[in-house]
Amino acid sequence: MTFSSITAKLKTVGLAVFSHGSKLERRFFTMNYKNFVFDFGNVLASFDGEELLTHFCEDKKDRALLKKIIFENWQALDEGTIRYQDYIDQALLQTPEHLHKNVRAFFKDWHRYLTPLTQTWDFIRELKASGHSIYLLSNAPVYFADHASEVYEILKEFDGILFSAPVLLAKPQPEIYRLLFDKWDLDPQDCFFLDDKPENIEAAKKAGMNGIVFTGDIEAVKAAAFS
Repeated sequence: MTFSSITAKLKTVGLAVFSHGSKLERRFFTMNYKNFVFDFGNVLASFDGEELLTHFCEDKKDRALLKKIIFENWQALDEGTIRYQDYIDQALLQTPEHLHKNVRAFFKDWHRYLTPLTQTWDFIRELKASGHSIYLLSNAPVYFADHASEVYEILKEFDGILFSAPVLLAKPQPEIYRLLFDKWDLDPQDCFFLDDKPENIEAAKKAGMNGIVFTGDIEAVKAAAFS
């Protein structure tokens, strides 16, 4: 009998089945949440500006300068209040000419260098096998929204994906949570949210959705979500 067929039989009686190495871990739970909502950065994959820049610039002092220039107003990209090319042009105006090629390379390919957090990916697949629906709610530029699914195959598992910049909203604005619920007809009380920023979890709770500040500890998530 396959893992999927086991979970299909058990999910109807309130038994979650999680993989643990080569073993199956069984856990009875109260089916509080039908839907799990994930952030992307530092939940599905690491997002660290300094680490990202190591792929595009070798000199430590140059990287420090580029970090300040590139990420100084990144929130505007996440909110969709500035066009991607305009942001690049502004960065180039502040950058010494010998680093222009590094800036252009960064903005072309940075989205390829977020390191997958494989424990989260495994957890998502386990949730899907147990019959839960999976959604993404992430602050990210339009460029990332356009290209992420080409790089991160886990996104194929998601029932719905909502990036901030294309809708001109961003966490922790309450409107983006309401858009998530309305777009997929979700009851907030049926949703559990994972995000690495406390202010985004606080806003989610105010919108009626429970959640946890994600620190990389999947067992803590399971303990909070399945009681």
